[in-house]
Amino acid sequence: MTDFTLADLDALVADRAKAPADQSYTAKLLAGGPAKPAKKLGEEAVEAAIAAVQGDRAGLVSEAADVLYHLVVLLRAGGVALDEVMAELERRTAQSGIAEKAARRHT
Repeated sequence: MTDFTLADLDALVADRAKAPADQSYTAKLLAGGPAKPAKKLGEEAVEAAIAAVQGDRAGLVSEAADVLYHLVVLLRAGGVALDEVMAELERRTAQSGIAEKAARRHT
């Protein structure tokens, strides 16, 4: 088990976002507006799904890390704090996933 958290990743992304785009992949993604990290997130999500279907455990671990990284970058590009997403996840744990999905259909 590791002590590295999504909050740590978020802080790292925030720090790297301050660097010049020619020196930081994170800054380069953010310089492209939300479209650039959104495209990368989609690509990585597909690669993670393929690895899972193929039973490629190591590939799934690697691609899942890419998905989480690109999601955190996309949140930053969209002006959404990771804490907002975590609060939403926490709110959803108050009921079952089936009940939560049913409630969303009525709003």
